[in-house]
Amino acid sequence: MSEIKEIWKPLSVYEIQGILSPIPIQWWIAGGWALDLYIDRMTREHDDIDVVILRSEHLLLQKYLYAKWEGYKAFKGKLTPWNKNEKLEIHFDNLWFKKKGESTWAFQVMIIDSENDYWIYKRNGTIRKKLSDIEMTTSAEVPYLRPEIQLLYKGGSSVIREKDKLDLENVLPALDNVSREWLRDSLTIQYPNGHPWIERK
Repeated sequence: MSEIKEIWKPLSVYEIQGILSPIPIQWWIAGGWALDLYIDRMTREHDDIDVVILRSEHLLLQKYLYAKWEGYKAFKGKLTPWNKNEKLEIHFDNLWFKKKGESTWAFQVMIIDSENDYWIYKRNGTIRKKLSDIEMTTSAEVPYLRPEIQLLYKGGSSVIREKDKLDLENVLPALDNVSREWLRDSLTIQYPNGHPWIERK
């Protein structure tokens, strides 16, 4: 086990697409890149690139990546090698990947839970959406998380970073009323005593 060293040389969205599209799993671009794909412009520099997959498919992902990529489990500031055919325990939901023989990180995979074709929000299991409703797709067929879901992950974190606030400022004006209402309602469920983003117009 080692401390996380954030030396990144992230792949591009389209490099990710080239690696993951041949794999028979569901995947989505997440994080700040998902929001930039939604508004169709790059709003800031991105230090890394995040992908989301279903927990039920993590071993299939490893099967296809194992020949060329090393995966590590990130948990509480530590990195542990993800061994071949190792089924992840429920508390592991963050994987870092680098090419074998290289020292820089290339992409990050976040694992989401699902039940009966519904995505489940890990911080409050009562917040759910049909898996078919969490996705948007670019004109180049790149799947990404819907912006209101990505903003919920950012706003629902115990620490809201400056880049999360910037993402909200850039994306909120582009959201339709239904998406804004869903984000507001979900934050209210998670934070019944209030949250600074709930009253945003």
